[in-house]
Amino acid sequence: MDRSKLTRNILLGMMLGLVMGSVIHAMGLDSQSFLSVYVVDGIFDVGGKVFIASLKLLVVPLVFVSLVSGASNLSSDGNMGRIGIKAVGLYLITTATAISLALLIANLINPGLGFNMATATEFVANESPPLKQVLIDIFPTNPIQAMAETNMLQIIVFAILLGVAITKAGAHGERLKDTFNDWNEVVMRLVLMLMNVAPIGVFCLMVTLFSKMGFAAISKLIVYFMAVLLVLLVHFFVTYPVLIRFLAGLNPVRFYKKMMPVMAFAFSTSSSGATLPVTLETVKKRLGVKNEVASFIIPLGATINMDGTAIMQGVATVFIAQAFNVDIGLSGYLMVILTATMASIGTAGVPGVGLITLALVLTQVGLPVEGIALIIGVDRLLDMTRTVVNVVGDATVAAVVGKSEGQFDQSVFDADS
Repeated sequence: MDRSKLTRNILLGMMLGLVMGSVIHAMGLDSQSFLSVYVVDGIFDVGGKVFIASLKLLVVPLVFVSLVSGASNLSSDGNMGRIGIKAVGLYLITTATAISLALLIANLINPGLGFNMATATEFVANESPPLKQVLIDIFPTNPIQAMAETNMLQIIVFAILLGVAITKAGAHGERLKDTFNDWNEVVMRLVLMLMNVAPIGVFCLMVTLFSKMGFAAISKLIVYFMAVLLVLLVHFFVTYPVLIRFLAGLNPVRFYKKMMPVMAFAFSTSSSGATLPVTLETVKKRLGVKNEVASFIIPLGATINMDGTAIMQGVATVFIAQAFNVDIGLSGYLMVILTATMASIGTAGVPGVGLITLALVLTQVGLPVEGIALIIGVDRLLDMTRTVVNVVGDATVAAVVGKSEGQFDQSVFDADS
């Protein structure tokens, strides 16, 4: 399918699904009605879940194969360490910028004033492990188990080590490197096959979501909702274009145009991990970042780069502090910046995980975790938007590093495709 038609069809499927889902929700159907049971919870729900399952099917093989391929190519040139430092540094800088913008704008808007919450519905969050255990758990004891459990950080560590070992194994390593490069092409072909049916999957997801939620959930939290959305838009339309223009020397408008299919995928799936196959294919084939850099940076970003989640955590912290009449002060806000930035490392790219890391942030600054219950109602809709910010951030860093390392094909970026 032509790329421009694919983008159009994905956006069309998303809009049609949103409209149809909202109409079904407005009809106020009984949960036992034929339309609810057999159409919404039947056909559309099955279609959406099969689509998501197909995306997730590709995540582990794609991350593993592409990282081994990328690490083996980068290591042979002696560039992997420098590229890794650049990528991680940029990811941390953009995340810290995102959380800082969130705290600044939220304090100007004051979304939590007037709530005066003494109690709230209980929210039970998973207990976060101590930092020591997080560092230990990065290193796998069983790589097969890590793949079975989709433990992305462990997969990344094993793939990088294997890629480096390949470059040091002489002729045996060269043969294995060629094999992984071939596997990389095959997996990318699987991605293209899936993209051809993406408009249908996106349509099913949107119908199912909006038929159950509609837009009514936003009404009670409109100021909070709009505050998060505003910061996401500022980061999306200001921070990233500045990096794209001044660090990568690229046209931001063209960049965003080429990223449209990825944004549609991210919005409909609410998962940067599930969107990873499409992000990687687009960054390589449409933006022009060479495989050696893209296959290393994009899977890494899908694991540690959570700018959109950090923005939600910043605004939510201010909202909950104001709702419970708690003044956490400047030191508290600095702690939020540090905690939210570090919590983004290792955060799984799956829907709703931001609420779990938000519990960690609130605990660090002495705010009631029960306050999370106030925002659960609109978090699913915001999750869709912040996932778009996450994946665009991954692509932005890949483009910046690719240009700085001379691993960028300008002719691909300039092509009208």
